[in-house]
Amino acid sequence: MKYISTRGGGTPQSFEQVLLTGLAPDGGLYVPVELPSFSSEQIASWRDLSYVDLALEVISPFIGDALYPEELKRIITESYTDFGHPDVAPLITLRENEYLLELYHGPTLAFKDFALQVLGRLLDHVLTKNDQRVVILGATSGDTGSAALEGCRHSERVDIFILHPHHRVSEVQRRQMTTVPGENVFNLAVEGNFDDCQRIVKAAFSDQSFLPDDCQLVAVNSINWARILMQIVYYFAAALRLGAPDRQVSFSVPTGNFGDIYAGYLAKQMGLPVDQLVVATNQNDILHRFISNNDYSKTQLSKTYSPSMDILVSSNFERYLFDLFGRDSAQLTDFMLRSSKERLSVSESQWQAVKEIFDSASVSDETTCRVISETAAELDKLLDPHTAIGVESGRLTRKNPQVPMITLATAHPAKFSEAITVAGLDLPELPAHLADLFEREERYSVIANDLGEVSAFISAALGQQALMRP
Repeated sequence: MKYISTRGGGTPQSFEQVLLTGLAPDGGLYVPVELPSFSSEQIASWRDLSYVDLALEVISPFIGDALYPEELKRIITESYTDFGHPDVAPLITLRENEYLLELYHGPTLAFKDFALQVLGRLLDHVLTKNDQRVVILGATSGDTGSAALEGCRHSERVDIFILHPHHRVSEVQRRQMTTVPGENVFNLAVEGNFDDCQRIVKAAFSDQSFLPDDCQLVAVNSINWARILMQIVYYFAAALRLGAPDRQVSFSVPTGNFGDIYAGYLAKQMGLPVDQLVVATNQNDILHRFISNNDYSKTQLSKTYSPSMDILVSSNFERYLFDLFGRDSAQLTDFMLRSSKERLSVSESQWQAVKEIFDSASVSDETTCRVISETAAELDKLLDPHTAIGVESGRLTRKNPQVPMITLATAHPAKFSEAITVAGLDLPELPAHLADLFEREERYSVIANDLGEVSAFISAALGQQALMRP
């Protein structure tokens, strides 16, 4: 399997090369040259597989000979050993033909664990094999940071720098990042929003001259293909439990950076019988406006009760647009360069193609809290605000009540106290392994919203780390 940049630069890359770069040198994102396709018979044969064995079937074509099958199985098995539910991603009934896919039973209580537990171990394997050291740099709107730190902090071959927007993540999210021990762990609170953090990360990848000569950056955001790859698996897992491939299913996906819903799009392209893919957003609704009105334009970023979706620049949307534009890199590059400056739309035929694949909805803070309150009262189920937006969006857009609608429950409600409190409910307790979270010492640095400041911080920290190593 080879990978190419959405912006057309460079030569096709191997899985290992893509794993260790993340963002392509030309500023594009890596995508497979072609997707594997699974027949109905092949998908049906996976019905009784464990989650680990299903993951092997789904992702092996993307990895090829980069790892031996037994190595890959060991990595996946170890990655999901500490998940708090035997099904790894349990499927819970809300109402008739309405389900939650609970993706928060990993160590940091968010769906990011599904990919980042694997990514950390993949990096360990490759770096050890190559006798190599790297610098991990990521931006987070809340959950990626803690999941990346948890997945990668044990590696002796990485230094990890995570940028989060100062005062724009929940307290639990912040503490999950800033209390992680380790001399190789650095948290930077950027005086800006998530889009600012993401912009700095992308700019750093484009010019890595601030790094030592023997070092390179590795991405942990969903710009790294391995992140997307591992998220495809749970779409197959949920659909199989509800009768696929003999039965269609639909998914409602809370999404800000478009990575999670893009994984669902890929699952559909690979043969999974998906009826609807619903993009569920808060009032930062650029994706909803594009899907519903062909309006791709930035507005002012708002702070909401669902901070992980407080994003206007959805990085992974570029991967989908690459397909929408017929894999025309020049057209895609032009669109992306103009998107930061002007209101854009696509042709009528292209917009209709978007609407054939995606539905969407935007849900206000007020409605989010109402759904949380009503779901707790009527169904005795507590939702986090992102999941509540997914549930409401699925109901607003649903076309066929006979087709199961599965909402991806992306995080544990204990991570978002503000929304739960406004909904008039008591906060749930954190799981036992995080029970003392508010007693742990925090370590983070507040830094200006400036690439030069961040680069200088990283350079200085790496210098200190080098002096400490034998």
